[in-house]
Amino acid sequence: MKITNFILAGLFVLFALVQINDVDPWLWVAFYLVVAVFCFFGALRRYYHIPLLIALFGTGFWLGMLLPDFISWIREGMPTIVGSMKAESPYIELVREFLGLLIALAALAFQYYQLRRAKSQ
Repeated sequence: MKITNFILAGLFVLFALVQINDVDPWLWVAFYLVVAVFCFFGALRRYYHIPLLIALFGTGFWLGMLLPDFISWIREGMPTIVGSMKAESPYIELVREFLGLLIALAALAFQYYQLRRAKSQ
């Protein structure tokens, strides 16, 4: 799990770097770096229960706020979101954000799973 966590931490640092040229970089860079920090500490087997729960629920709430836009995108037939890096349609940016949050939620859930496993041992 140590290697997996280091890889995840590195990926989320890369995700943060890619967000620097975004419209709202401070939000996304900070968010992805927080996830990277949780993964880094997970590699060291240091878990912070309350901050991790706050991050999990906050990410879940944020994801829920974007869910209607994601559903609308699906209802429209899932038009491409990878054609260009510039978001010509509003749903492109929202769907990309939704998917980024979903990946981050999976990484945070993995950290929580490891925390629960470490506590039970």
